[in-house]
Amino acid sequence: MTISIDERPLRVLHVVRQFHPNRGGLEDFVANLARTQIETGVDARVLTLDRQFTRPDVILPAEDALGPIPIRRIPFRGSTRYPLAPSVLAALGDSDLVHVHAIDFFYDALAATRLLHGKPLVATTHGGFFHTDAHSRLKKLWFAGPTRLSALAYRAIVACSAQDEATFAAVAGSKVVLIENGVDIGKLAGRARPTKSKRLVSIGRLAANKRPDRLLAALHKLVATDRDWHLSIIGAESDWSAERLGAEIDRLGLGAHVDLHVGLDDAGLARVVGGASLFVSASEYEGFGIALVEAASAGLGIVVNGNTAFRELAGRHQGIRLTDFADPDAAAAAIRAAHDALPELRHVPDWVGAYAWPAVAARYGEVYRRALGLEANRPQFREQVSASVKYRSELPAAVKMHGK
Repeated sequence: MTISIDERPLRVLHVVRQFHPNRGGLEDFVANLARTQIETGVDARVLTLDRQFTRPDVILPAEDALGPIPIRRIPFRGSTRYPLAPSVLAALGDSDLVHVHAIDFFYDALAATRLLHGKPLVATTHGGFFHTDAHSRLKKLWFAGPTRLSALAYRAIVACSAQDEATFAAVAGSKVVLIENGVDIGKLAGRARPTKSKRLVSIGRLAANKRPDRLLAALHKLVATDRDWHLSIIGAESDWSAERLGAEIDRLGLGAHVDLHVGLDDAGLARVVGGASLFVSASEYEGFGIALVEAASAGLGIVVNGNTAFRELAGRHQGIRLTDFADPDAAAAAIRAAHDALPELRHVPDWVGAYAWPAVAARYGEVYRRALGLEANRPQFREQVSASVKYRSELPAAVKMHGK
């Protein structure tokens, strides 16, 4: 994806409200995209806020790094739902292109000040702000007004799922480009338990839309008839704190059947996944479903709530079992059926390779070229995509070997 400006590497600034040391799907997406871009010669950096929403009293260093990725942090005030960070303009530096992640203050502010900073803008939707039904009327009005107006300043709006593509086409029209999320499918490659067990794992931010309460309700039904069932919950605190989730676990009498892991690194994540056979999610809304693809790469069986994103993935890929976690009896029955159908030895589906990062980063490179008004080097791009396809086709076999 090498792009040169005046014979030097392209400078891309990724702007995202939360980043390292915070962990979640959005943070992992930005880290993986930036890291892959750096590997291909792009000067990729990250600009983010200087406090974690879950630890607002702790000021993080203004300058930092995550591996090869330089990080700059700026202060903010106001609500975490729409944090105000006016110093973003002074922090754009010498970037050639600004890539905004998610639809929030940064998205609106950089659009409104486009004539001041003069930077070409690209945005990725990441589900917009429709993760829950809360304030749905206000959200729809904002989307039809300020979000639509801000879209005029962007040279491309990248939708990370088909549902986002349909949603944002209404306000951004032909500027919308579908590039489904990349996934670090090597992180958990073949890590699932070699033989099937009644151990479940759920991976994702402890957010209201993830419905951890419904997940626990389904587990309660399972344990009522078979006390061998166990659930590992892995995530970062959000709308639900670890204390609140612990209280719900205790209320249901599930203390011996649930372990909660907050803030695990990749090695810790792989270790916990290594004891499980099934991935479960009661999420009502997903921008794409990164954790589901990661779970499939590990060789886990999959039982998830039938939200739009998960239905889209299940419609294209085998091995994804849908249920309704609003009905704990139905969800428990689906989990039992999925367990009974598991092969004795885990299986990593071939389709996970389609989400490898090299191919996704190459597509973003094409979007950047168009946004910058550069003539796309089509032979070079075809060569890079070909290399990515080769990588994807070889990866599932490598994943299977890893798990043996």
